[in-house]
Amino acid sequence: MAVDLSPIDESLLAEIANIHGMPKGAFNIRKDGQLVERHSSANIEIATKTDNPGIDIRIKAGTKGETVYIPVIVTQAGLKDVVYNTFYIEDDCDVTIIAGCGIHNESHQASEHDGIHTFYCGKNSHVKYVEKHYGEGAGTGERILNPVTNVVMEENSSCEMELTQLRGVSSTVRDTNAELGAGAKLVLTEKLLTHDDQVATSNMKVELKGDDSSVQVISRSVAQDNSKQVFNPLVIGEAACRGHVQCDAIIMGKAKVTAIPGIEAASEDALLVHEAAIGKIAGDQIIKLMTLGLTEEEAEQEILEDFLN
Repeated sequence: MAVDLSPIDESLLAEIANIHGMPKGAFNIRKDGQLVERHSSANIEIATKTDNPGIDIRIKAGTKGETVYIPVIVTQAGLKDVVYNTFYIEDDCDVTIIAGCGIHNESHQASEHDGIHTFYCGKNSHVKYVEKHYGEGAGTGERILNPVTNVVMEENSSCEMELTQLRGVSSTVRDTNAELGAGAKLVLTEKLLTHDDQVATSNMKVELKGDDSSVQVISRSVAQDNSKQVFNPLVIGEAACRGHVQCDAIIMGKAKVTAIPGIEAASEDALLVHEAAIGKIAGDQIIKLMTLGLTEEEAEQEILEDFLN
């Protein structure tokens, strides 16, 4: 092990990746820009990049039922960590990838992690990608996370992406880009929680290039206190395809949410739909839960948890 893990480190890993101790199979754990520990498996090879900081993950054709973990934790004040991770998933795979970043900041200096992840999904492969972001610490320094996710999907591949921001992230700009070939299917779910004076911007661009390709974009967010969120999804249909964009947000306090869903049809056979709903928690929802014995605060928290889960 190149870097020892403290109780704070272990708590962050549990929060973002549900890791308790070192996982089995293929994994790469990174702390403050340094490798903690890495393992490859018979079907999944993890190697250090030669041109940029980061790793290449190569998953052999036909690999099924395996999970690879690539979490990052940051506890060093003033650190700006940038990493480029590229996933090469060959044909006929069915795998799960667990990522995410947790920042613990007790200082007045900003701590930042920018993860640029690129996925190449081979023909007939299915990928589930789970990414969680989280910040904590009593310091006044910002906790900044700016993820970039690029997805290239070949014929009849499918991908489920669950992108979640839990709590404590001061600011984030999230960029997600996808290109889908014939028969490819993408389900992209993003869940955001902001509070205090936090700011979150989410930009998405999905290009449906092949016949019978489809995407479902689901945004569920809660904005509390004085926080601000902007959601900018764009789906472009270039073939006989289907796309659906859905934005649901809850506002609390003086928070602000702006949703600007966009759809562009470059083919007469493209079927694209977008929806947006933004509002506050209804009082009757809280009253109904309070009749079951919950306090107002407990009822409100129950509603938020149900909304984001």
